[in-house]
Amino acid sequence: MRVMSIAVFDVDGVVADVRHRLHHLHSRHERWSAFFDEADADPLLLEGARLVADLAGEHEIVWLTGRPEYIRDVTVDWFERHGLPADELYMRQYHDYRPAALYKLDVLRDLRHREVAAFVDDDDTVIATALADGFPAVLADWVPRGSDLRRAQDKLGRT
Repeated sequence: MRVMSIAVFDVDGVVADVRHRLHHLHSRHERWSAFFDEADADPLLLEGARLVADLAGEHEIVWLTGRPEYIRDVTVDWFERHGLPADELYMRQYHDYRPAALYKLDVLRDLRHREVAAFVDDDDTVIATALADGFPAVLADWVPRGSDLRRAQDKLGRT
């Protein structure tokens, strides 16, 4: 039996629109709990949902997000509400504050035993890192990535 290849997707900025909760990151003292508490209200990004649907016909869908493990149930419920597959989800473990590119590359390398047909993320640094390691990666550029989210992902390792 042939193992189906996988398409790996980020969540925030790819299928989930986080812009409504970015205000929690604007202050000098970021309010991370409040930021993640509002994740269940993220609108669906249709561009990302269409791409997931397109690739789901040929590949298993795997989610790789910088969201913290403690909001797993919220994230899975959100997937189910929006008709997205929720079978395989990799989330940032407690106290893992590595930059998104390092965290996600480690997970992608762990998935390498399967055929990774595509990796989709909204972070250009993550995409460049994945491409440099030989993964087929595509930048999700349908939502502008502001400085607050860039800092949270690239410097603080929080999402």
